[in-house]
Amino acid sequence: MSILSENIRYLRNQISSSQQKVADALFITRGRYAKYEDGASEPPIELLLRISRYFHISIDLMVSVDLRRISIKEIMELPDNRILLPVKVDEAGENRIEIIPHRASMGYLTGYSDPEYIERLQNITLPFLGLGKYRAFPAEGDSMPPHKDGAYIIGRYIDSFGQLKTGKSYVFITREEGITYKRLKEISNDRFLLSADNDFYDPYALPISDVFEIWEYTCSIATDEFKKEDFAPDHQTIIQMLKELKSEIKELRSKNK
Repeated sequence: MSILSENIRYLRNQISSSQQKVADALFITRGRYAKYEDGASEPPIELLLRISRYFHISIDLMVSVDLRRISIKEIMELPDNRILLPVKVDEAGENRIEIIPHRASMGYLTGYSDPEYIERLQNITLPFLGLGKYRAFPAEGDSMPPHKDGAYIIGRYIDSFGQLKTGKSYVFITREEGITYKRLKEISNDRFLLSADNDFYDPYALPISDVFEIWEYTCSIATDEFKKEDFAPDHQTIIQMLKELKSEIKELRSKNK
């Protein structure tokens, strides 16, 4: 078996996926994909590009390095593995910021690496932003106040884990959750510990292998007017009461098991 066949088998196992699921994502049959894992044949360059984007690993690494000898975190931090996004500008030279609409947020999981999909998105420019590649993502739910459901978080693309800082908030594009906006609490060898600013929600671990993209918070756009009660002192008290109630319910359930 070639290094490539060993690597794609290893990467598939790392995400606990089936050959059929990977084949469906690549728009090929399971039998054809199985031949690549068995080393019976080599994928053409067009398909190799799709495989690279699916596993979020550069072609150079997949065909020349035994990935089993490197941790997923180290692989993602290698400069040669960066999947750089082009910075598009308008006629005035300002960065074009693509907007991911709420109705199309789930479609972003399959289209984030497709230039044609990105090209069809609406875009805006914000002259006060510095250098970098920016994109606007929809905020959903109440986990990150004061950002309301319907607001947009504008993030700057992170192309290396070395740029991440604990305590800052990021938009994570993940295999299971899709688009999620959370605060980074800790970084370990194989996972991130994320938390919501709303204390009602518990922190949770996100496997690094599940992450496709990371965008650092730079600013937000509110689509609803803030109200005085959004910042009322008793609002936080209610949140704390709900959190305590949640803990009590968990205890009751565990006792009744």
